[in-house]
Amino acid sequence: MGEIIDGRKVSEDTRKIISENVGKLKSDTGIVPGLAAVLVGDNSASEIYVRNKRKACEKVGIYSEEHRLPAETTESELLTLVEELNNNNKIHGILVQLPLPDHINEANILRSVAPLKDVDGFHPENVGLLVSGNPRFVSCTPYGILKMLDYYKIEIKGKEAVIVGRSNIVGKPVSMLLLHRHATITICHSRTRDLKSVTRRADILVAAIGRANMITEDMVKEGAVVIDVGINRKDDGKLTGDVDFDSVKEKASYITPVPGGVGPMTITMLLWNTLESARMASGQL
Repeated sequence: MGEIIDGRKVSEDTRKIISENVGKLKSDTGIVPGLAAVLVGDNSASEIYVRNKRKACEKVGIYSEEHRLPAETTESELLTLVEELNNNNKIHGILVQLPLPDHINEANILRSVAPLKDVDGFHPENVGLLVSGNPRFVSCTPYGILKMLDYYKIEIKGKEAVIVGRSNIVGKPVSMLLLHRHATITICHSRTRDLKSVTRRADILVAAIGRANMITEDMVKEGAVVIDVGINRKDDGKLTGDVDFDSVKEKASYITPVPGGVGPMTITMLLWNTLESARMASGQL
């Protein structure tokens, strides 16, 4: 049976480092990192994420504020708020919670966030920097995956990595991160032919497709490192990932559980990026 990658432990240890550096930045420069979350409408998953973010900020000493707007907020009104936050020196990171209501163009909003405050890593400028190999801010879930691999001293260089899922939030950025660390990359998606033959080549398999238990034991190479990004709710209310954990764990050398794997790292890396943004603003980076 493979070793379970404990995302909660990695997250906890990383947050200690963040907290120490937040304290040092404050004592050296008087600057307290600040993060603003913008929530439009009522989305229960977004509510939970924003609440957890606020608690996490408090624990590491990051200033946090929330802007809750009704679902009927216009795109123009939201752009005005983002511009105010762009010009607010107390705020170093701006998080516009997705999804936004249908009448608001997400791309326009993400482009409106100042690139130096785009701690989600979604602005085209930051995406371009990642692709070119000079990342400034990397989206938080892929960044968290890399942190976990490094924490467990899992070799990336020269390995074959297969990513199942091509989203802008996980699939594409994690492929770039692994490529820059000298892995050989294959990205699979819903139109990939004979998916099993591709996933069975993977030394590192990242599942981010959003389909419960899609990756089964026969799709995984013996000794592979399996990273499960999926969060799916079953009929009984329990959470499960994209990987059939119980069978795959017998073949994998390392595997992330759901919950308690990748999930805890997402907010942690948001805090990390906010700290980095504040350090840039202070001239320390």
